[in-house]
Amino acid sequence: MQFMFIVKATGYSEAGVNYSQEHNEAMIAYKKSLAGAGYLISAGELDPSSTGIRIMYPSDSEKPDILAGPFPADQELIAEYTLIDVNSEDEALNLALMMPVPIGRGECRIEVRKLKKDMSFLRDSGTLVMETDLKDQLNMLKNF
Repeated sequence: MQFMFIVKATGYSEAGVNYSQEHNEAMIAYKKSLAGAGYLISAGELDPSSTGIRIMYPSDSEKPDILAGPFPADQELIAEYTLIDVNSEDEALNLALMMPVPIGRGECRIEVRKLKKDMSFLRDSGTLVMETDLKDQLNMLKNF
């Protein structure tokens, strides 16, 4: 089962304030331990919403509204994520509870969400690129 740990943004993360070296080292060790145990699929930090763009489709229109950040931190913004593959929700929860949190930066919120099982319509982008390339090569060969 795949789960995503969603670390919510704070005023500090939105301001681009860096974490302490101790926290950074603890996060590196944590992610290395997840990788070493074969759980880690992907992890990353997001830039503050000031660098983001939001596309919103009003319910009464097919034309989108495009808004440039920053967005208010109270809108449940995401600061970082960790994607894991484990055997159970309990295992995911236990791993999330082991994640280092920055002390002295206010409330830290981590949301644990299970990814939907049947996502077969989504395929690895690398596979899609190779498939497209192979089709192009086959078409070239047919034209000879």
